[in-house]
Amino acid sequence: MLSKSHIKYIQSLHHKKFRDEEGAFIAEGAKVVMELLSSSKFICKQLIALPQWIDENESAIKKYYKDEITAAKDFELEKISALTTPNHVLAVFEKAKEEVIIVKKKITLMLDTIQDPGNLGTIIRIADWFGVSSIVCSVNSADVYNPKVVQSTMGSIARVNIIYTDLKEWLLKNRQVKIFAAALKGEYINTIKNIDEAIIIIGNESKGISDELLQIADKKITIPKIGEAESLNAAVATGIILSHLIK
Repeated sequence: MLSKSHIKYIQSLHHKKFRDEEGAFIAEGAKVVMELLSSSKFICKQLIALPQWIDENESAIKKYYKDEITAAKDFELEKISALTTPNHVLAVFEKAKEEVIIVKKKITLMLDTIQDPGNLGTIIRIADWFGVSSIVCSVNSADVYNPKVVQSTMGSIARVNIIYTDLKEWLLKNRQVKIFAAALKGEYINTIKNIDEAIIIIGNESKGISDELLQIADKKITIPKIGEAESLNAAVATGIILSHLIK
């Protein structure tokens, strides 16, 4: 049985304030938990799962996690889960230290106020698919350790470095690399030759990229529009842009 204080502690990690204070976050689901366990990026502080899941997966888990696994009942997982439908396993991990991002000879994504956790998680997963290893987020973007973000990444959070910083200041320090800004009006992405070095800015879901960042960008780029939709989802747009620019 999980104690009341233990349940309260894990529930507190649903909130950014306490994640920041504790330097920890939760991950749920077999795929996400196993991806994070097998990576060298995150240290697992605790693993909680249904007894049957432990029996079926203990040998695989022990390759990466040597401490005791806490068995829990369905109703206990339901209390500590951040998901509408609790999974069979939940883990508490230490946050990773932010790494310095090197922009030369690589593609780097920049996210200007992406506020939807699902969008951020999906963008991280897309970045991982296309081999983009770093994402620079504005300080008011969604928290990468939000349970919904972690879940949406499906484990890609273990392979993509994410930092939060002042975007204008960071761009000005890295102007040696060409900067592309995704906008509604710009050069069509299908006319741009394959690139292997650039910073690509993706804007807020409704407001797009701020004017101060647009002024720094070297080129505005856009996805050719055929129908009548006003705009594209930020994650969808990211996937289309990367599929055209990275070969």
